[in-house]
Amino acid sequence: MRRSAIGFAALMIVVTAAGVYAKKQKTSAGDERRLALHALERLTFGPRPGDVEAVMAKGVDRWIDLQLHPERIDNGAMQARLSGYRTLQMSTRDIVFSFPPAPVARAVMEGRLPMPADAYRHAIYAAALDRIEQKQEQKQGPTAAENAAATAVKPADLTGQQQLARREAHREINDLIALSPATRMQRILSLPVAQQRDLLQGIPYPTRQALLAGLSPEQRETVVALNHPEAVVDGELQAGKLLRAVYSDRQLEEVLTDFWFNHFNVFIGKGSDRYLVTAYERDVIRPRVLGKFRDLLIATAQSPAMLFYLDNWQSEGPNSDAALGKPGPGPRPYWTRRPAAIYRPRPPQPNPQSNQQQRRSGLNENYARELMELHTLGVNGGYTQHDVTEVARVFTGWTLEQPQQGGGFVFRPRLHEPGDKVVLGHRIRASGEEEGLEVLRLLAHQPATARFISTELAQRFVADNPPQPLVEAMAKTFIASDGDLREVLRTMFHSTEFRAPQAYRSRVKTPFEFVVSSLRATQAEVSDPQPLLFMLNKMGQPLYGSQPPTGYSTRADVWVNSAALLDRMNFGLALATNRLPGASFNPGQLMNSGAASSHAGLASATAPTEAADPYEAQRVLEQVLLAGDVSTQTHDTIEQRVVSPQLAAQAQDAGRPANVNVIAGLLLGSPEFQRK
Repeated sequence: MRRSAIGFAALMIVVTAAGVYAKKQKTSAGDERRLALHALERLTFGPRPGDVEAVMAKGVDRWIDLQLHPERIDNGAMQARLSGYRTLQMSTRDIVFSFPPAPVARAVMEGRLPMPADAYRHAIYAAALDRIEQKQEQKQGPTAAENAAATAVKPADLTGQQQLARREAHREINDLIALSPATRMQRILSLPVAQQRDLLQGIPYPTRQALLAGLSPEQRETVVALNHPEAVVDGELQAGKLLRAVYSDRQLEEVLTDFWFNHFNVFIGKGSDRYLVTAYERDVIRPRVLGKFRDLLIATAQSPAMLFYLDNWQSEGPNSDAALGKPGPGPRPYWTRRPAAIYRPRPPQPNPQSNQQQRRSGLNENYARELMELHTLGVNGGYTQHDVTEVARVFTGWTLEQPQQGGGFVFRPRLHEPGDKVVLGHRIRASGEEEGLEVLRLLAHQPATARFISTELAQRFVADNPPQPLVEAMAKTFIASDGDLREVLRTMFHSTEFRAPQAYRSRVKTPFEFVVSSLRATQAEVSDPQPLLFMLNKMGQPLYGSQPPTGYSTRADVWVNSAALLDRMNFGLALATNRLPGASFNPGQLMNSGAASSHAGLASATAPTEAADPYEAQRVLEQVLLAGDVSTQTHDTIEQRVVSPQLAAQAQDAGRPANVNVIAGLLLGSPEFQRK
């Protein structure tokens, strides 16, 4: 049986791989239903049951126009879903002091900051101080005698000790779970600090969920933060992104927020950016995805997350007052200990390990290079290394006020390189902070920028290699509208290239798009995003986790290989058979959605929650999950290997229902579902 299942999975992977790379041959460009499906697959994270009919009833053009104006779409239900994630509405400073990183906790330990009086915050800080003390003890290192004794201990003995400790912890947790939420929280706060800190370590997922069940959002955050305060910030930001993508009715806004974050990428794993990314996406990216490109560019340039990520906050003009040692108004409070660099500048720089004693100040070209190569002009945009250096000189003094405590953008004249600069042949007169704004406006209005941004958008919404006439038309709109992104998108969505038959299902979904579209297509209810986020990590696309400034690629060749397709097949089957924690799938609800569709071809608008006929179940599921547009190869493969054998077994057991879950899971892994 196992060998048969493995063989079928291998066959489906071959079918999927062939289908993903196959060129679509159908040419029904005038088919309104297909156009509605195409628009849904590109402007959203995937259609839900009934969406195609709803778009057709409204009219594709009117629906697109509504998505281009998200402020007209009620999003109250979405906000209600996010209400339990408190950090999503906090300022960066509030996040930092509610869930302290090590420098803030150390400041409390040294008496430079007060210990919070609030019981929940006090517990979080006490656990953080205990961690610091433990690390300090570990740095001192064991004695030679202790090392010898540790070597003599058998691994089996250590394992037994660990198992005993875990059993003791689990006994405490079981007692806690039996208490009411209010009493449970009081009991947790009364535990010794070490026990509080290790409360969630090494326990199974169901036990963790039971321990957190019934607690208020603040209480849940507190329990998680006892061991890992940063995990609260990361987890809520990632959960918010996933839930918005699945449930928001402002789907184009969510797709564009994902696109522009990727375009102006910031890596959440680099030092203070763990705390800065929440406000970066919320306050910088999201409000400007349909505005003027110039405004978006300036906002990202002044954002603490970008200044920290590309190290511009530490850039100092070689001839600035600070570099020359001229006396200033006071000490330089912006310098804090530099975190380990995740992003390495291009071209490669000397190993910082060999220069630890050197002065950390100096001109930093990271942001200047990526500003022109990735944010505006493109790699072939006509700039030179001289332009990179000049732009870097322009942005000296654009820095941060105490980034590890949530400080914001500030311009410091003492760091700024004096004198005029020349960028792309334009003289930038010495004017301090205004020089940077002038350069940003200059870059935003370059024809090369119009083409580059248009190309990037067309790659996301049309094809990996978009038609040049479309790119030129979009670039023309970009220039004529002063970089109005809504108008550039409108030009693309109404173009013949966007609606051409060859564009239909011509792009492959990224792991994030695949996971979200699966949840939307199956109408799954997400009760806990964390297991889904874990699956995205396994698939190679952790949210906000791209280290290089290029962000995640959306090209098919990056994501399509046998291992990736197997991961997708396993995810689809786990979701459809309810073996994926945190998400529940109701096959009866999905079958009824397909049966009620006027295009399902059924005699009745109502259907049993479990189809008795496997052939009928397959047909309805193909309709609801793939809008009925499934290849003969995919249909026959599932029918011959799953449906027909089941029908034979069903003949001997008349009461046995169709295996709706397995059929749905296989359709999620099909080549048609992998494409958009």
